[in-house]
Amino acid sequence: MREAARQANSRQAILQRLAEAREVTDALFSVVRPEARYGRPIPERHRIVFYIGHLEAFDWNLLGRQVLGLESFHPEFDRLFAFGIDPVDGGLPTDRPADWPSLDEIRAYNLRLRETLDAALSRASFETNQHLRDAWPLHILMEHRLMHAETLAYMFHQLDYSKKRPQVQRPEPPAADFASRMVDIPAGRATLGKPRGNGFGWDNEFEQLITEVPAFRIDACKVTNAQFLEFLRAGGYTDRALWSDVDWEWKEKNNVAHPAFWTQRGDQWFLRGMFEERPLPADWPAYVSHAEASAYARWRGLSLPSEAQLQHAAYGTPAGGEREYPWGNDAPTAQHGNFDFHRWDPVSVAAHPAGHSAFGVQGLVGNGWEWTSTIFRPLPGFERYPFYPGYSADFFDGKHYVIKGGSPRTAACMLRRTFRNWFQPRYPYVYAGFRCVEN
Repeated sequence: MREAARQANSRQAILQRLAEAREVTDALFSVVRPEARYGRPIPERHRIVFYIGHLEAFDWNLLGRQVLGLESFHPEFDRLFAFGIDPVDGGLPTDRPADWPSLDEIRAYNLRLRETLDAALSRASFETNQHLRDAWPLHILMEHRLMHAETLAYMFHQLDYSKKRPQVQRPEPPAADFASRMVDIPAGRATLGKPRGNGFGWDNEFEQLITEVPAFRIDACKVTNAQFLEFLRAGGYTDRALWSDVDWEWKEKNNVAHPAFWTQRGDQWFLRGMFEERPLPADWPAYVSHAEASAYARWRGLSLPSEAQLQHAAYGTPAGGEREYPWGNDAPTAQHGNFDFHRWDPVSVAAHPAGHSAFGVQGLVGNGWEWTSTIFRPLPGFERYPFYPGYSADFFDGKHYVIKGGSPRTAACMLRRTFRNWFQPRYPYVYAGFRCVEN
């Protein structure tokens, strides 16, 4: 009886987490008006309609078919909605809205899929099925869905306001006074990744790598819109010396003259928020591509931090130890930063003093991912996931950079210090800011 009760509690907890993740994405899709769901807000991405089916098809293909061995009831949709698309330079998708099934057909597929999966999970033994015993496929399902909740948010950010239903935002927390300054970080060790058997992680989070980091200086806060505006007004976008060859070619080809979230009318700059435009908030972090961040850093005579430097500044301590989070070992809460879907837009870079690291570096978790100078590569001992072999390995191509930290739309479960995200350097839509270092 005790074993049966324990298994039921475990099953109940997992189903509850899955239900909560579904609620997040269901609510997100409801933001987009029905007539806009066949649109493509970002040229490199699929149409919105794809993702309505993709989240469920991914769950089915991994959990239903691979783990539970269920028989497919709609093989065509299983294949159609199986794989997303990574932002690429060129080779944009050319499909038309008429190429996709109707929303009613997709909803029927999703509903049957969820009912079938939930019924199978309610009957499955979490002890005799080795994959359910360690629950990793279920963690993959939930975090994959929550990752897409962020991807979809920045896609929807690019939609015309008339195509979205406005949502209520939490009030901005009061911003603390701050001045642009740098913080001295002493030499120390940075731990990247973790040993196997130490809880769930994506394949690129294993194995553990401990590296020595020489002393350096780092911006206390993320670079703000006001600081980046100084770079723009100083001619940063027209100074060839500040840009690499490939970044300059991208900038010129695409007429990039300011961050993608900014708009200029007359002499005034505005920021495109999720649901409304507003005068450029001076103390919000500047969301820019890696290419733009790199040019800004060169303009200041500095550089972007490496992954190890950012890790050391965030989680290291003057005594030489490391914390689970910048502020300590307590689980993330709203006082520590702007994350976990609390807001749609950023806040001041100095809005959460409770989230400071041991060295006094601010805003390292939430409010915008942070670009690093580190190419996304496997840690020593990397092994592909048997359930999702292409998750990381397909992007070890030398064309993606590690980003760390999290944004307003990053789930709390992915704020662990070992989590590694990555993007191509000339992709301007992601919620990513940056800070500079002096070596």
